[in-house]
Amino acid sequence: MTIPDPANTSRLRLGLYMWVAGMFGVLALTMTVIPQLVADAPLGVPLWLVQLVSVAQSALLVALAVWLGVVLAPKVGLRATVFEAAVTAGSITSALRPQILPGLIGGVVGGVALFAIGGYASPAVLADVEQQFVVPILARVLYGGVTEELLLRWGLMTVLVWLAWRFLQRRSGTPQPAFIWLAIIVSALLFGAGHLPAAAVQVGQLTGYVVLFVIGANAVFGVLFGYLYWRYGLESAIIAHATAHAVSYALSLGAA
Repeated sequence: MTIPDPANTSRLRLGLYMWVAGMFGVLALTMTVIPQLVADAPLGVPLWLVQLVSVAQSALLVALAVWLGVVLAPKVGLRATVFEAAVTAGSITSALRPQILPGLIGGVVGGVALFAIGGYASPAVLADVEQQFVVPILARVLYGGVTEELLLRWGLMTVLVWLAWRFLQRRSGTPQPAFIWLAIIVSALLFGAGHLPAAAVQVGQLTGYVVLFVIGANAVFGVLFGYLYWRYGLESAIIAHATAHAVSYALSLGAA
């Protein structure tokens, strides 16, 4: 009889926990946003089928990002200590405690900046659309705070750090800070670029200024979340991202 390797079992459980956490955001966004995106477009298929395909695609993408992080993050010293504690029956409180304050501080600063950028610096064409296109706060917190961090930080940023460590540093020691910063910046820029398709759907045609604004504004937040992931852990980035959306939403209600 073959006895399962405990390490492999733990990795599978870690990946499953993360995937489930990420899928809450996928479902929240799919159920609330896709109906708005296709409201004025003739569909040749039922709306539920469009949503099902979208969920399936996102599920595969989240699974890939999660598994890459599970395999590669330990090699380069990046952690998700709360998820790890949940898998190993460790102390979740002890794992979470050092990440809460940095995450909350980053989230409050990010939330104020997000509100200011959206309310006062956003191009007029985007500001007009945002008044008609509503992403519920639950979807923002779950998808932005959890799913995007799993995709962009745990998945993409981890891969970039590993590639630099593997091929430029020849697996010697721990990754150099310069390589980590490079991964933070590149993943942040891709995080910003990832918002372009949604912006294109909303405004129809993207101008150069809108492209620069969408990428630049989102990349700033991506750098913040990437730094928190590196220095404190993935959950700190999740707390910051989710808190930023909550703070921005609260400020927008107060300003209404």
